[in-house]
Amino acid sequence: MKQALILDLDNTIYPVSSIAEHLFERLFWLLDQTEDGTNYEKIKDAKDELKRRPFHLVADKYNFGEELTEKGIDLLKNMAYDLPMQPFEDYRYIQSANIPKFLVTTGFSKLQWSKVNMLGIGNDFAEIHIVDPETSQQTKREVFADIMNRHFYSTDELLVVGDDPESEIKAAGELGIDTFLFDPENKHPGANATYKSVSLRDVLNHIS
Repeated sequence: MKQALILDLDNTIYPVSSIAEHLFERLFWLLDQTEDGTNYEKIKDAKDELKRRPFHLVADKYNFGEELTEKGIDLLKNMAYDLPMQPFEDYRYIQSANIPKFLVTTGFSKLQWSKVNMLGIGNDFAEIHIVDPETSQQTKREVFADIMNRHFYSTDELLVVGDDPESEIKAAGELGIDTFLFDPENKHPGANATYKSVSLRDVLNHIS
């Protein structure tokens, strides 16, 4: 029986696509102005990936260059989201589950906290951890291990829920923690996860 859930935020509790147009408007404009010879398809792919992965990872993958990366970081680290947000409909099942929950998300602290506040989910969690690459070298794996050690959980008492096979799912798997990959569009059919579903409601099938 699971004693606690650890959840990711972006594309796990709510869809980034629902706020992307407003959230990334200035960043996307910045990318469109690049003069380093980056072709249209590369920028298009980078914009799409920014809806799923943290900026610093996308910047590295697409070789944004030092100047563009610094401009993007300066823009995002001072940004907050202040429009209404809605979680995935099935999140309500996790929200009402009688089990301690921990939120672990990667991103810029001010922006991630603003999302938590606009979603109104702060009280759902025993602890909220924001892994901010601008202020800390800490990784999600280290946060998971810290939660486990401080609260005396064994690996088989935890379940990590997320959407990214290369982030929280991989980190939890390396620690021997069971994982639930939320993949509503079936983008990761071959992903290495303990459980996988298109519905967050199915998390409840794996905690008792």
